[in-house]
Parts: sequence; structure tokens; C-alpha cells
Amino acid sequence: MITCDSPGLAPLDQALEALLAMIEPVSGAEKVPLNQACGRILATPVDAPLAVPPADNSAMDGYAVRAADLREAATLTLIGRSTAGHAFDGQVGPGECVRIMTGAWMPAGADTVVMQENTEALDDRRVRFLQPAQSGDNVRPRGEDIAQGSRVLNAGRRLRPADLGLLASLGIAQVCVKPALTVALLATGDELAEPGQGLADGQIYQSNTFTVAPVLSRLGCRVLELGTVEDSEDALMAAFIQADAQADVVITTGGVSVGEADYTRDVLARLGHIDFWRLAIKPGKPFACGRLPSSLFLGLPGNPVSALVTLHQLAVPMLRKLAGEDQVMPLRLNALAGKPLRKRPGRTDFQRGIWSLNEQGQLQVRATGGQSSGVLSSMSQANCYIILEQMRGDVAVGETVLIEPFDGLLG
Repeated sequence: MITCDSPGLAPLDQALEALLAMIEPVSGAEKVPLNQACGRILATPVDAPLAVPPADNSAMDGYAVRAADLREAATLTLIGRSTAGHAFDGQVGPGECVRIMTGAWMPAGADTVVMQENTEALDDRRVRFLQPAQSGDNVRPRGEDIAQGSRVLNAGRRLRPADLGLLASLGIAQVCVKPALTVALLATGDELAEPGQGLADGQIYQSNTFTVAPVLSRLGCRVLELGTVEDSEDALMAAFIQADAQADVVITTGGVSVGEADYTRDVLARLGHIDFWRLAIKPGKPFACGRLPSSLFLGLPGNPVSALVTLHQLAVPMLRKLAGEDQVMPLRLNALAGKPLRKRPGRTDFQRGIWSLNEQGQLQVRATGGQSSGVLSSMSQANCYIILEQMRGDVAVGETVLIEPFDGLLG
């Protein structure tokens, strides 16, 4: 176990590095239609089968000419017309021009487009050009966007809407992607009741799966929600066996803290190999990771904010690697503390904050009130983490702090 200045606690960056080293990306691939590929992970690189644009074309409405004919103001003979999808089928010779529209292919022999504002139509056959032109003016050359044979997307990329348009522009109708991860999700604890039920004495409503499942779905996982499991050896054993048989990853919330019921630990130890981590972060100190017979196991804390923070900061990078996605570095920015922040040295603190711009256009941030790991409203109100370094103490107004704006998984 990695240690730090706080006895027995693992610094977050070192823990994440060690946890990622345990992960091998899933094997296999499948072809999917382009309109079903958004958010999937490319399994193989994509090289351009053709050039984009496929031919020299006009960037303006105007006239296609030979620049050599326009060294001085000249009158040229109009011999035809070229529009998008209907190219001029002929050759532009000395003293000739072709009417051309934006996006239309350049006629053979022409090397320049003169915008129509710099011309004067004398009649149906003659056009006067009011100024000289340089060869290549207003022409988009073949392959200006993408050269034929060039690498356009690398394996490991999560496909975005613009990527799909790019692939479509190359005539690609299917792509080879990694299989989507199936994640089984369950909560543990006798104290948990499902929303809509009445509460018995000592019970609280189960909220963790309602925050964790959407994050997993946004990550592209297929989520199997297996509900809440009571704290009994038989129930936990049955739930873990079912989850392991159906999923690539099993994620639980609760049952990983020191001092909790031993059933979870005992059952996991009997089924596979599990390491229990105590992390130097707040919220979210307890975290479990290991292997069941057929799946990766991740155990999140039971407190709602702790579960969401450890999911986002630890489980998500692990799931990205397992899915075959390239490493994604979070956006982190400096901001000014708009109000004092309370902090005890010893653990990296992911306080929940709201960033904004002050009157000078500078980033500033304030905390969302109470920062207890059970105050889920602090996450609901926030638009960023305020990341306070492990050994940092209280922060005064105006001090610089690091923030991580919520990404598309949380925002």
C-alpha cells in the first residue's frame, strides 16, 4: 500500500497510477453504422480513402479564369457555367472564362476565381475584369482539408459529432469500435429504502445509484441496475455472482469503510481478489478495487458525495482505460477564492464550488456551503470542484486555488 504524510492513506495521484496499471483494455471490436457511433471508442485508426475536397473548387461566386489573362484589366469571353454538382465539361483557353458558383469544381485550364464584385458583365458573351488577379485566388485546392491516405482519427478516440461528419465526408458508412462496457450497479445496506417507499425507523432513501448510473450511461456504458442488497452473506453472495456473470464491471456503493459489516469483505474475498484502499482525499477516503471471476470490481463509499467524487476521479479513468479510450486529462484552471475556504492539511480536498467571472474578467470561485460528504445538495448546486492540495490549510479571500469545471459527465 502506498503511504503519505497521513499514516495509512494513499495520495490520489499515486493511487490512480497504481490502479490504472491494473487495467488492461477489453479486446475485440465490432462494426457499427455511422449514425450509431457517437460516443463509441474507435478500435482501429482511420485513414482517408480520398481527398477532401476531392477536386480544386471555388471559394466564391464569380468567374474561373487563367490568371495570366488578367495581368491588366481585360475582357474575356464567357464559354460556360460551373455549379456545385454540375461541373463545366470543357477547357478554359486563353481569353476565356467560366461563370462559377461557390463549391463548384474548377474547370480544366483555369487557375483562379475572380469574385463577381470585381467584374462587369457586358453581354451574354463578354465579361470585363476590373483588376488583375494572382494565380490561386479564391480557389480551395484538392485535399486542402484532408489529404488522401492521411491519418484522420486514431484508435482509442471517443467519437464526437464532428468526427462523424468528418467520416461521412470521406464516404465512410461504418466504423470499427470497441465493445461497450456492461456495468452492474448495486447499493448495499439494510438502512436503505428506495424512493417512493415509506421509511422505517433508522432508514434513509437510497440515492447513490441515481447519481452513479447516469454518469456511467454518459460514459457509454450499458448499466444493469441490480437494486439494493441487504447486509447478509447469502444476499451479497447471490448478488455478486449474478452481477459478475452479466457484466464486465461490478460497482457497489457502501460496505467498503473500516468498521462496516464484514459480509461484503468476506464475500468478495471468497469470490475473487480485492484490495481495500484508504485514500488521502476528501470526500471519499474508502475505495475498493479488485477482480471477480469474470469482471472488474469497484467499491465506492456509501456517503452520496463520496460515492460521486470517487466515481468521477478514480472509477471513470479506470473505466475509460478498460474501454480502450485514450487518457483524458481533466480541465483544471486557476481561480481566485471569492470567499474564505476551510481546510485541514492531510488530504486533497475536492470541495464543491461555483465558478464565475468577476468584474475584471478573472475567474473566481466560492464554495457551495456545507461540504460534508453527506450533503448531496453541494454537488447539485456546484459547477466545479475546488481542488485544495493535500497539505494546504485554510484559504483566504483572493488566494489562488485550482478548480476543475464539471465535464459532460457531471454537468
